[in-house]
Amino acid sequence: MEDDAPVIYGLEFQARALTAQTAETDAIRFLVGTQSLKFDNQIHIIDFDDENNIINKSVLLHQVGEIWHMSASPADKSVLTTCYNTTSDSRVATSAAVWRMPKEFESGTHESPDDSSNNPQALELLCHLDNAAQGNMACVLWEPMGDGKRLVSLADNHVALWDLEASSTKATVSSSATLEGKGQLKFTSGKWSPHHNCTQLATANDTAIRGWDLRSMSQIYCIENAHGQLARDLDFNPNKQYYLASCGDDCKVKFWDVRSIGEPVKTLEEHSHWVWSVRYNHSHDQLVLTGSSDSRVILSNMVSISSEPFGHLADEDDLSDGEDNHQEEKSKEPLQDSIIATYEEHEDSVYAVEWSCADPWLFASLSYDGRLVINRVPRALKYRILL
Repeated sequence: MEDDAPVIYGLEFQARALTAQTAETDAIRFLVGTQSLKFDNQIHIIDFDDENNIINKSVLLHQVGEIWHMSASPADKSVLTTCYNTTSDSRVATSAAVWRMPKEFESGTHESPDDSSNNPQALELLCHLDNAAQGNMACVLWEPMGDGKRLVSLADNHVALWDLEASSTKATVSSSATLEGKGQLKFTSGKWSPHHNCTQLATANDTAIRGWDLRSMSQIYCIENAHGQLARDLDFNPNKQYYLASCGDDCKVKFWDVRSIGEPVKTLEEHSHWVWSVRYNHSHDQLVLTGSSDSRVILSNMVSISSEPFGHLADEDDLSDGEDNHQEEKSKEPLQDSIIATYEEHEDSVYAVEWSCADPWLFASLSYDGRLVINRVPRALKYRILL
């Protein structure tokens, strides 16, 4: 078996919501949410067995509607949120809720009974993030590295900070803010910054990207025309606190230093259609994944704007003992940015890409036809980064 060979899993329903298991760092687990109009929707728990290169799946019922967004608690591996469509009086609304998986699904070690997909169990509803006043939920974001008790929701033009009770069965809004301006203002996505003691948030609406201070719920920066068309997704560099990546319907991926927002520090134009998803690798921030409705996933090596622009930094000890060591001179040139690989296993729009939280060299991508692909960073590059 080729080590870098992709592993493909097909759901029988359309899907666009994907999240990595964040509270668990030993097992490789992804969660996928379906969008079926005819049948009960499901959450597929995908456990990847790295040694044997196989997928074990379990299915949980999500009977309340099509899943548009999903995220896993950073503190409790059995808890997750979904944003889902509900239809009442022929009006479609998007709501959000916090759920718990049944006990036996918490770890990736359970033996999946063969009939689990025939009579799947339902998720346990912990609480609704009751948003009737705020409009349609675009996404719910957990506080990174938090204790799983603070969430942000983006709904239409409202951003709200929620506190969950210890049991997670009740959520209350502790503060909120409204997007002001002309026209129909609507958030498309957002990302909670892991830096600055988790006091900042970035949001995308229309072509703009905004930064928010969650303590005062006030805007701290606004990149007016970050993209030529709708901005779709954002991610923070995990190691450089002012760096942010964005992508959108102008087919571009842009990298920003939010201290100077006049121009992006870098722009990638490798995709030929809307870019739906951008993700920094959690450990090696030069590795950036993007997924697009051109059906491709692209892995880029953005070394020049990473936290190690000169490659592996030589230790003092390596340079000791009077060697003049020409290597030191040489390694001061920043390395070149490049496209590492383009993954072509999808035949439909790729709506989501996610890195595994347990294995920094492994990632999943999800296309609308329900195809989930697990891929690895090419071995040669992995060793170049590590050695």
